Amino acid sequence: MREAESGAEAGAQGLHYGWVIVATGTLAVFCCLGLGRFALGMLLPSMGASLALSYDEMGFISTGNFVGYLAAVLMAGPMVARLGARRTIAIGLLLVAGSMILVSRSSGFLPILLLYFLTGIGSGAANVPTMSLVTHWFARRFRGRAAGYMVIGSGFAIVFTGFAIPAINGAVGAEGWRTSWAVLGALSLAVAAVAYALLRDRPAEKGLKPVGGDMPASANAAGGTRAPAPAMGVKAARGVLIHLGIVYFLFGFTYVIYATFIVTTLVQERGFSEATAGQFWAWVGFLSLFSGPAFGALSDRIGRKLALALAFGMQMTAYALMAAELPNLFIYASIALYGLVAWSVPGIMAAAAGDYVGPERAAAAFGLITFLFGVGQIVGPGMAGILAERSGSFSGSYWLATAMAGLAIVLLSFLRKPQHQG
Repeated sequence: MREAESGAEAGAQGLHYGWVIVATGTLAVFCCLGLGRFALGMLLPSMGASLALSYDEMGFISTGNFVGYLAAVLMAGPMVARLGARRTIAIGLLLVAGSMILVSRSSGFLPILLLYFLTGIGSGAANVPTMSLVTHWFARRFRGRAAGYMVIGSGFAIVFTGFAIPAINGAVGAEGWRTSWAVLGALSLAVAAVAYALLRDRPAEKGLKPVGGDMPASANAAGGTRAPAPAMGVKAARGVLIHLGIVYFLFGFTYVIYATFIVTTLVQERGFSEATAGQFWAWVGFLSLFSGPAFGALSDRIGRKLALALAFGMQMTAYALMAAELPNLFIYASIALYGLVAWSVPGIMAAAAGDYVGPERAAAAFGLITFLFGVGQIVGPGMAGILAERSGSFSGSYWLATAMAGLAIVLLSFLRKPQHQG
């Protein structure tokens, strides 16, 4: 007991280890989602040209990744219960690294589809336990911003790939996408080692309390402040979690259409060079660095529900601006809006899961809503690819994303508030 108290004091005087968890989690998200998923949009034009991939094959490669992600979501809870979050995250990152390195050696649609499916499994196995760590390491009033800092790892990856992949392609030539996949896999391998070295499942392993976790108890002891209400069990909260999960499904469905096909749209429909489209994509990544922390902190202040509605409203506008095929000036506005809210929803959802069921059940709750999110990611790119193949344009796909984002706002108006948790 004395060791825990002294550890808490040390954490209060200096940098609490919870922020080391956040920084390491940001690196994990950089690889498992940023490189393992969002790099695909930059790689598709050159990879598609090299392998003569059709629009629908490009869409199904992306869908295969999300099928793998969905399968991992189902396995993540039992894996964390058996192995712990730290080991599960490291295993997931190793699978991401190995599968991407093998993609660099592939020569056709089917091998890439299978390997990218495995990348999706690794991504889900790493991401779900990474995001659930904030519930153990942070009190409720800090969870939104902590999760927000973690999710911007994807933004850093977008900035990196937006510049690195065109540079590699320019130096290597038509087969540069192979070198890019190998480089991304090697980076993921290094991050897997860092994650295993630095992550810890709970503050008690470092003799600490959660960040901000001592304030409710001390306030209650000193002044009789009402103690936090007990957390809902996952079964009791299942209805509201499914409601939240349907909203997350709509996010998965819509954001992935834009992320997968925006570069292809700019290159093949709007006439931009791959390098210029890469700069646009890098701007998405740069602007997204503000999305997670800003919306996470906002959700801590005004509530998860209102912050989510604002995020979906901005995304809906971004999709509509691309769908309408307006002059190029509006492309800049669309990319800015998309980037500014890119990772807002995942961070808020990770915090919301802990709000409803508490720290011990957060991984299971986040897994449940992420399952529905994963279904959305499976349906979205496949449907968008088919629509584009039949119409010869991605305009209809962006209109579909616009409508689904609007539906999410409507559903949020009926979302029940969580009980107060510490």
